[in-house]
Formats: sequence, structure tokens, C-alpha cells
Amino acid sequence: MIHTAVKLSRAGATVARTAKLGPSLLQRSPPSRLVHDGINGSNANPVALQMINYALSHARSQKSDESYAQGLLVLEQCLSTQPSEGQDPAGDNSRGMVLLAMSTLSSERGNFDEAMDKLQKVQDLTSCSIGVRVAALEALVGLHLELEQDDTSSVLADKFLELLVKNEPGSNGGDSEVIHARARAVKGLVELVHAESFFRGLKDNLEITGSAALSYGEFLHASQKFSLAKDVYQNVIQGVSKNKEFSNSNALAACNMSPEEVSLAATCALGQLEAHLGNFADAEEILTRALTITEEHFGSHHPKVGVVLTCIALMFRRKAMLEHSSSLLIQEGLYRRAIELLKAPPFETKGTEAKVDRSDIVALARGGYAEVLCVQQNRKDQGEKAKSWAEAIWRNRRLSLAQALDISNTNSEVPIIDARISRVL
Repeated sequence: MIHTAVKLSRAGATVARTAKLGPSLLQRSPPSRLVHDGINGSNANPVALQMINYALSHARSQKSDESYAQGLLVLEQCLSTQPSEGQDPAGDNSRGMVLLAMSTLSSERGNFDEAMDKLQKVQDLTSCSIGVRVAALEALVGLHLELEQDDTSSVLADKFLELLVKNEPGSNGGDSEVIHARARAVKGLVELVHAESFFRGLKDNLEITGSAALSYGEFLHASQKFSLAKDVYQNVIQGVSKNKEFSNSNALAACNMSPEEVSLAATCALGQLEAHLGNFADAEEILTRALTITEEHFGSHHPKVGVVLTCIALMFRRKAMLEHSSSLLIQEGLYRRAIELLKAPPFETKGTEAKVDRSDIVALARGGYAEVLCVQQNRKDQGEKAKSWAEAIWRNRRLSLAQALDISNTNSEVPIIDARISRVL
């Protein structure tokens, strides 16, 4: 490990020394879309961008603790070569982008405290561009939502809205429109978790893309405007896959708001929407694609895989009930694997006392599993225990657990699993 670390550190230093050879060499390797959805090359050191892309690619190549540690080591080396804070805007932009990359790798391994620390440091860069600071603040909100720290996420979303005061729409052309839309969409996501709406005025804004557009799509989905929501989800997926340009720094994103996670979440939401419409063949195909994307990006044992498996299990449950068929064995296998990957505490741990990460999804998975058990007479007692445990940890303010599991067409509340933040909307 020490030998590898030294080798990587030397490789990073070698990349840094190539800056002296002039920009032509660096331009042969354009920045990839691994942590951000847009880079303005004139506002950041191209050597830093190369090191960021190398570190991210290496970390994700093996999806192991060691490869991620090595990727972070390269980023630490990159950070140490940047000018001191406040010396020049380009230097602060480079530092900010390195910190965004470090936060993204940390969050992918579940080290949320470390990720949030790096994102907070971006906010302290006084000369950093608005695009980089927006990416950091958006990611902070996303991580706090995933940790179910809703009050903090609401405060941060309000800070995000303060950017509107300093960057009124139209004051700096299209860039301000993008900032305006993203800030409102982040606040809207927070409020959607709280069963409220903050999306008015966004439907005609063609500038919103990525995570902001996905949040708007979920708002439409929750409002049962299925056709409009479907269009938005498809546009988000296509927009992420087709975006090959790096000229807009206001589209930077990190952690669970990064383009990869947004694309995954949009695919997962689209599959759920098709299931809500009763198009189960399409739903199965789309959710299977979401599962493949998740396993390829995070590895097959990551909790996010459990989130997608829960979506698939609920789809099979809905299909079986509406078509009066049976898929108990399939559902049970999916629920059990999801519960295992989500690291749910055992039944013996009382729900009110348990510290449960991603509790919305764990409760849904265990609640669905409980219903599979309850229809089997010899396992009904175990099912009742699972049901009680799931109800005890359910914290959603918009729906009860029973409503979230209800597939009745008369139910006015449509549950949506947001794979970005591992919450039920």
C-alpha cells in the first residue's frame, strides 16, 4: 500500500510538472464528466482538472476502499500544489473543484462527515466562482437530506436562496437564470420532503437541467401529472448522457447531486412512474437498467443497490396485486437482499431505539417483506413483528407507511423513492 501511495503521489507530481510544458499537451486530454456537468477551462487550472479526472477514474476502477484511498491521495497532492486561498480566482476555483471531487469520493464510500467538511471548505473560498459554490451548497443540502437532517437542510436551502439576492435573474445573462432555477429547485426538494411545494414558476424555465430538473419532475410525479413528469425524467436522462460540453461552470455538481447519481435517480423514478401507470413490462426493464447502473457505479454491495432493489420489489408487489397473480418468492428474495444491503438492524432492536440510516427505504423494504410473510399462515407472527418494527421507524411526514404500501388507484398520494437522497417523497 505504501509503495502504491508513493507511486501515485509521484504520478500526481509528474502531471503537475507538465504545466511547464505549455497548454497544448494538456489539451489533448479534455476533462471528463466524472464529478461535474460543466467546466469553464478559463476559470480553473487545466492540470488540476487532469488530476481530478485521473483520481476519480482510478478510485472507481476497482470500487475498493484501497482504490478510493489512492484516489483521495492524488487529490490531496493536487490540493497541495494549488495557490494559497484568496491569491487569485482561478486558484480558488481549482481548489474548489478539487474539494468537490474529494467530497464526492467520500460520499460514495459513505463517509458523509468527511464529505460535508470538504463542501464547507468550498464555501470558505472567498474568490471562488458562483458555480463552484452553488455545487457545494446543493450537495450539502443533498447529504443532509440523505441523513434525514431536515432542519439543517432547510437552513442550507435558505442560504442557497440568498444567492438569488446577489445574482438576480438577468443581471449576468443566462448564468443567473440557471442559478435562480437551481436554488429554487433545491428548496423545492426540501419542501417536497416536508409535503409542500416550492416549484411554482419553474415549468416554463428551459434552463433547468440535472438535479434541479429531476426535483421538478418528482414534484409533477407526486402531483400525479404523470405525462409531464415522464417527459422531464426522460429529458434529464438524455441531458446527462448527451452532455459532452464543459463550458458552463454553473452546472457543476457533487456527491449525491452529481450527474451520475442524477441519471440513476431519474431512471429509477421513471421506472416507478411506469409502475404507477400499470406499465409493468416497461417498469421492469427501466428499473433493471437502474440496478445495472447502480452496481456498475457503486459496486454490488453498496446500500444504493438496496434502494433500487426496494423499488423493484415494490413494482412486483404492485403488479401481483393489480393482476391478481403471485410473485411471493421473487418479492421475498428482493426484500431480503435489499434489507441486507441497507444494513437494517435485526427485529430484536426496537424500532424506536434503533439508529437506522435511510430509514424511509428500510421501513418500506421491511414493511413490504412483512406483508409477504403475513399472507403465509405459518409465518404470520414473524410478519407482524416486522410490520410493527417498520412502522416504528417510519418518519415520513407526507405519507403513513400503510399509504406508501397501498397500491389502490384511489390513493391520492403517490410515493416516490428518490435514489439520490434515499428518501420517500
